[in-house]
Amino acid sequence: MHPQLILASASPRRSELLKQIGIRHSIMAVDIDETPWPGEAPAAYVERVAAEKSALCLATVDTELPVLAADTSVICDGRILGKPDDLQHAIEMLTHLSGRNHQVYSAVSLRGEQHWQALSVSEVRFRPLSHKEIVAYWQTGEPYDKAGAYAIQGLASVFIESITGSFSGVMGLPLFETAKLLSLAGIDIIP
Repeated sequence: MHPQLILASASPRRSELLKQIGIRHSIMAVDIDETPWPGEAPAAYVERVAAEKSALCLATVDTELPVLAADTSVICDGRILGKPDDLQHAIEMLTHLSGRNHQVYSAVSLRGEQHWQALSVSEVRFRPLSHKEIVAYWQTGEPYDKAGAYAIQGLASVFIESITGSFSGVMGLPLFETAKLLSLAGIDIIP
């Protein structure tokens, strides 16, 4: 079967989520500078990065297919927590999240005949974490390339007391919002 769209991401989680809802896709990862601009608000940041990814992908590949991109960030006390640089950075992030609420912003950008965007914001509460378990978690390799240094769908699920919002959004691709955008582009999940 031919793909219905191009996913502008190397994230296996985003690809798995698209497969979960039956969307056939090809992958064309793009690399952009994801550094937040000074004073940039979290929503504006994830929306800008997702839009830049989809725009670059569309400019790079010759296709008639829509291009889907997303960006996800963990926000605590208004601070954008990206991917950890090293163990010390992960310890700082996870210690900051320990025993507290934080938000996960996920923006979706779909480019076809038009450009559509959507934003999902979820609230996540971590239980208190010990230094020892943060270090042990880092050593599993799971948090290396994850915003906020954790993966809700993996071992970090045992850290989460509660979540309000989109589980798939915290994973990196909010499926409710994605399905709405796909429908606007003429791709129905359930025909």
